[in-house]
Amino acid sequence: MKRLFVFPAIVIALSLAACGGSENKSTSASTEETATSEPTATETVPGIENVELSNTISVESNDQMKFDKELLRVKAGEPVELTLKNVGTLPKESMGHNLIVLKPGVDIATFAGEATGAADSDYIPKTSLSSIAAHTKLLGPGEEDKISFTLEKGVYTFICSFPGHYGVMQGKIVAE
Repeated sequence: MKRLFVFPAIVIALSLAACGGSENKSTSASTEETATSEPTATETVPGIENVELSNTISVESNDQMKFDKELLRVKAGEPVELTLKNVGTLPKESMGHNLIVLKPGVDIATFAGEATGAADSDYIPKTSLSSIAAHTKLLGPGEEDKISFTLEKGVYTFICSFPGHYGVMQGKIVAE
């Protein structure tokens, strides 16, 4: 008697699982279609719609290991003029700052680890130059550096590569 009850229960459970599986296939197919459609840069970076589009940018760094801007918006394919100014007062040897624009897809922690060993080159690792879209020199208190570069459409991370800074000194540049 128990076998007569268990067998139909197994059949029902298997048929329900099979039906659920076909629903998941159609759901994943539509999800796949959505993922392949190219999202705009403004959709991928929250708050970018509130940032003014400008290819002339001024960023300040300070002794609290902060950039005064963490989200920048530029026009892709046109020259960007970026000025970094260290407004801090601590010496360059203990609180120097730079700004490195990394290419999309670069692992920030790995890059920063390599940068730690590059004190002789302003913490710009020569082994990772292909990961860099642009960079300033390392700045001490009151110093500034102006650089010019052009970005293709995309989202770029920028960091300070001075040892220990990248964890809090980073932001995004959206080139659209």
